[in-house]
Amino acid sequence: MNYGIVLFPSKSFQDLANGYRRRYDSHYANIAPHITVKERFSLEDKGELSKLVEALRELARQTPPISIDVYKVDTFYPQSTTIFYKIRENAELSALNMKLYEPPFPTDRAHSIFIPHVTIAQKLPQSEHADIVGQLKMTDISHQETIDRVQLLYQLDNESWTVYETFLLQGQA
Repeated sequence: MNYGIVLFPSKSFQDLANGYRRRYDSHYANIAPHITVKERFSLEDKGELSKLVEALRELARQTPPISIDVYKVDTFYPQSTTIFYKIRENAELSALNMKLYEPPFPTDRAHSIFIPHVTIAQKLPQSEHADIVGQLKMTDISHQETIDRVQLLYQLDNESWTVYETFLLQGQA
């Protein structure tokens, strides 16, 4: 089964992102707007899952709530036509990402660098991508909030993602 670990921003910020995702993100119906802190990974048995859940529970006890600062629209072009709200990197967010790629968590990475973001469009034709990026880069985006929970998700057969468990970030900054 496939799993992932994410941070969900506030409902108001999800609503803002969904305004674009409804039109431009083919995965809109599969998952709410989120910040991926650990990419999709597979586990074969329940024993692996219970060890991972316990490790995530302990990590959450040690990790303080994470402040995010969304400051612009950006794109992964030319690697892909994904458009996203970019989140300013910070020590807490980077540390959480790094710890989630150390044992006992699976250590394989699909991407060598961590770029914190919330996707608002993906898998667009190149011409549409250029037009939308041009429009969105002119909009002023400034959003700050603190996220105090991390979610372990699992993927269903229909490609949608569901929360398996939520962990409260309880560490001291």
